[in-house]
Amino acid sequence: MLNKSANLTEKLFAKDIPQAPNRDGYGLGVVEAAQKDERIVVMCADLTESTRNLDFKKHFPNRFIQAGVQEQFLAAGAAGLALAGKIPFITSYAMFCPGRAWEQVRTNICLNNVKVNIVGSHAGVSVGPDGATHQAIEDIAIMRVIPNITIIAPCDAVEAKKATLAAANYPGPCYIRLAREKSPIFTTAKTPFKIGRAEIYRKGNDVALVACGPLVYNTLLAAEELSKKGIEARVINCHTIKPLDQKTILEAAKNCGAVVTIEEHQIAGGLGGAVAELLAKHLPTPQEFIGIHDKFGESGKPNELVEYFGMGVKSIVKAAMKVVRRK
Repeated sequence: MLNKSANLTEKLFAKDIPQAPNRDGYGLGVVEAAQKDERIVVMCADLTESTRNLDFKKHFPNRFIQAGVQEQFLAAGAAGLALAGKIPFITSYAMFCPGRAWEQVRTNICLNNVKVNIVGSHAGVSVGPDGATHQAIEDIAIMRVIPNITIIAPCDAVEAKKATLAAANYPGPCYIRLAREKSPIFTTAKTPFKIGRAEIYRKGNDVALVACGPLVYNTLLAAEELSKKGIEARVINCHTIKPLDQKTILEAAKNCGAVVTIEEHQIAGGLGGAVAELLAKHLPTPQEFIGIHDKFGESGKPNELVEYFGMGVKSIVKAAMKVVRRK
């Protein structure tokens, strides 16, 4: 049964559900944030349209910096701006920032604990035909090991806007992980969102499905399929991967006795790894992992790649049934 407190749209499972890339939400959010706070600036690595910065550039041309294809400078320069009192948003494909700029993110931004918001777009295999070189499926892992960083993976465009607005006022550096492809918009302006707090989107006590990013939608569909088989799944939108909402996840593990993590990322070091570490320390629980299993991405259509790498609805259902049998 869907949790009414989540305020999900009534058309959640409709074929005509509206869709948009969740990066669109960032574009709207950063303009709104900048209207409220003149300290906000945006730096871009020659990807203004792809990273949804055109509106910001139009509204605030004197607060927009086109850094060119030099992601290391993007991160290091933003750290300097933050130390001077600005609140920079730096934007590129996630494969290149934080990927290529990891050392600058670590040392210039996070070691100094300065207020820089890193927006990595085109994450996951749903980037599609661009292939493995542009499909960031390791970014959560490389960011999660850095002290002081907050990591957010919004589930849709509406939540991405909320995440952007929240990150603008959140202390310390933040990483917002976004996708390229259109995905269903299934939350609303009233759906709760708070950095560091996971949201329960569906009630159930047979298995806990903990998901992040656009795959939260697939997870909700899988939960409905499981219900037809007599298995009631609790669906948790774990949009904040660091800091992890330990209370919500441990409570779900205790009540359900079985956990599946779902992410468009390597299963090593991402959301699944974070949940596994938590459970191993506090409440050992059978767990299955939906994600990329130690492989590089490939070229293909976005939805085909999600299915090929075992992140579709059927794969989530299969993993849930498997872990329930392990209880």
